[in-house]
Amino acid sequence: MAENDQNDENGAGEEARATRVLTGIAPRAWEHPADRAALAALRKIPVFDDILRKLFGFFGEKPIRLAFLASSVRVSERQFPRVHDLYQDVLQTLDAPEAYPLFVSQTPIVNAGAYGMDEPFIILNSGTVKLLDDEQLSYVMGHEVGHILSDHVLYRTMTVLLIQLASMGFPIVGLAARAILVALLEWSRKSELSSDRAGLLAIQTPQGVMGTMLKMAGGGDSEEMNLDEFIVQAEEYRETGDVADQVFKVLNLMGQSHPFYVLRVAEIRSWIEEGEYDRILRGEYQRRDEPDPAYTDDLREAAQAYSQGAKDLFGQVTDAAKRMADDIMGGAKR
Repeated sequence: MAENDQNDENGAGEEARATRVLTGIAPRAWEHPADRAALAALRKIPVFDDILRKLFGFFGEKPIRLAFLASSVRVSERQFPRVHDLYQDVLQTLDAPEAYPLFVSQTPIVNAGAYGMDEPFIILNSGTVKLLDDEQLSYVMGHEVGHILSDHVLYRTMTVLLIQLASMGFPIVGLAARAILVALLEWSRKSELSSDRAGLLAIQTPQGVMGTMLKMAGGGDSEEMNLDEFIVQAEEYRETGDVADQVFKVLNLMGQSHPFYVLRVAEIRSWIEEGEYDRILRGEYQRRDEPDPAYTDDLREAAQAYSQGAKDLFGQVTDAAKRMADDIMGGAKR
């Protein structure tokens, strides 16, 4: 049960854990700088908008929505009432401007997605509904609402379409579109970090977020897994750090639309440790109706930080390659 800044005089939902309603919160409050930077880099690709417009015109939104209407169950008070009630709390907590259509699809794979263009909607796989408890399911729905509020859905929908078309060898997917797909996947991984934060704000319990990651990574019963051990594993992954390890981390993500769960746990822990999460819960966040004259500057700084990270990694790899070449040449001379 969500509660506003004022106390709820009705006293409803005493048994449920109360969350603070984040009235008027702007998506920028939870967006990861790498997400904004990657999207800015995407938009600099000369043919990016042209390809998206052509794909949009070729498919349109209505056929995609109709496909889900035909093969899924729309959530309502009478269909999946548990999911419906949890979803209403999530929408209230994030102060979403509307209730986006929510569907449950018969798919055992634990996943969910937000799709569409002008009229976005959310799909929950039935495996997700069955595996996760109420808090964890609320986190997943908050995550997907975050994608919608951050205007991710158009690009995410195009990513899914391009992946499917490329796997089918569809003629519309030429070299330019394949290059766009690589860039979209890079951005998609960053956008997940933003929406993880939105999901946390929707339930306001960090343990719930990390417990969800644990279940989705291991696919097992909570009694068979240990969250503390998973957190240690996440920290080990984050801190593993010679040049070769960094290169392998990048290569392992190639072609993936989502970051690894251990990385996502490490990222959400970092955000909490930096204090931004607590500041938002105190009401110190950007509002949607507030002008943001610093947005362009912030975006530029994010892009520079993202670019600098890539340059640093490239420099480390180059230096390592030079040292390796020197060692080989030195060995050959001996």
